[in-house]
Amino acid sequence: MSLYTMRQIIELAEEKGLKISDVALELESKESGLSIDEIKKRMAYNYEIMKNSVSHGISQVMPSVSGLTGGEGYRLWHEKEKGLSGETILKASSRAMAVSNVNASMGRIVAAPTAGSCGIIPGVMMTVAEKLGKSEDEIVNALITTAIVGKIIAQNATLAGAEGGCQAECGSASAMAAAAAVELAGGTPSQAGHAAAIALKGIMGLVCDPVAGLVEVPCIKRNSFGAAQAILAADMAMAGIESVIPVDEVIKAMGEVGRSLPVELKETAMGGIAASKTGKMLEEKLMKKEN
Repeated sequence: MSLYTMRQIIELAEEKGLKISDVALELESKESGLSIDEIKKRMAYNYEIMKNSVSHGISQVMPSVSGLTGGEGYRLWHEKEKGLSGETILKASSRAMAVSNVNASMGRIVAAPTAGSCGIIPGVMMTVAEKLGKSEDEIVNALITTAIVGKIIAQNATLAGAEGGCQAECGSASAMAAAAAVELAGGTPSQAGHAAAIALKGIMGLVCDPVAGLVEVPCIKRNSFGAAQAILAADMAMAGIESVIPVDEVIKAMGEVGRSLPVELKETAMGGIAASKTGKMLEEKLMKKEN
């Protein structure tokens, strides 16, 4: 039987003494007819693509097709030991931008949950797992947790920037990554739920305003912030800080906020920084270049 709320998932996990990923695997196996091993094998394949995109993005400057961006992840990665934010945050943020750079250069990525937010989950998962010395199997299980959180958000709100703004893309990715980071760190299902709620609240109302309609400015840097926020949300939840508003209500609120946003702020490139003087100048420049 399908479960439609995080509360149902969390209660079932805690009742059985399981992780969220265990519950998610059982549910997916029943619904899809695939064995748990096959589901994990497919997720391991996705993780391999994630690792490759991170590797490509931090090892070289990858100019985007438009020429607007390129090398953000590479540059931050090579400055991580000098940064003010701390190595964990800088590694996760660098990796997140690196994957976004690969996406903008038409490279291969996993659009989890979307192409515009594709760097957040791999940035967080690789960094937290590295810090904690987790195995690849544990990472794959954590990715299963991101998937069930994303599914709940999709069912009860939206993952699409065109429908809900960037809060639905980077916000959802940050929530998904935060919950999985808690699981990797040995937290409880309830703490994972609080982490997801805290992360999503932190990006509530974020508009989608891509300059020239491209998934580059400000998308690449927003991936960086989404990764950093996911880790901080996980730390808060693990410290016993709870979201006053339950995660399912936060998800519902995000969907309502998305529906309330004007069309100019939902991936149309008609508002926000896309409508700024420089944003419009860049759009015109790129249009002339194409013609």
